[in-house]
Amino acid sequence: MAASLICSETVSRVSSVLNRDGRQFGKKHMFDSNEETCWHSDQGSPQWVLLEFPQPVRVSELKVQFQGGFTGNTCRLEGCLKDEEFKKLTDFYPEDNSSLQISYTVPLGVGSPLAHKFKIVFENSTDFFGRIIVYSLDVLGART
Repeated sequence: MAASLICSETVSRVSSVLNRDGRQFGKKHMFDSNEETCWHSDQGSPQWVLLEFPQPVRVSELKVQFQGGFTGNTCRLEGCLKDEEFKKLTDFYPEDNSSLQISYTVPLGVGSPLAHKFKIVFENSTDFFGRIIVYSLDVLGART
């Protein structure tokens, strides 16, 4: 059964933070379960979120909640093992709304990608300036 892979040992990085104000708009807000806080990127495309797990994981589902109007329009999921180059796993196209969306799903098992690092790339945004706002991000799957 798939479970959340995000833990205290998961390292996250983002491409940018609005006005470099990590306290108010930083990456930690995507994982705090508080619907009042968010990661808010600065302007420009592409934007991205990188997640590095303490051990290889198999991802089966990606859940994202954007702010409508600041949604990733064309997105891709990339993955790699520890010291390898990122490889594209899939493209996905979220809806421009504020609902929690399952943006990627694959049955857990042999077909689900095995990686230490995953990168979610927002190639462009529904916002004219290329800003992305994420209230919640979760990666489900299994640890190996």
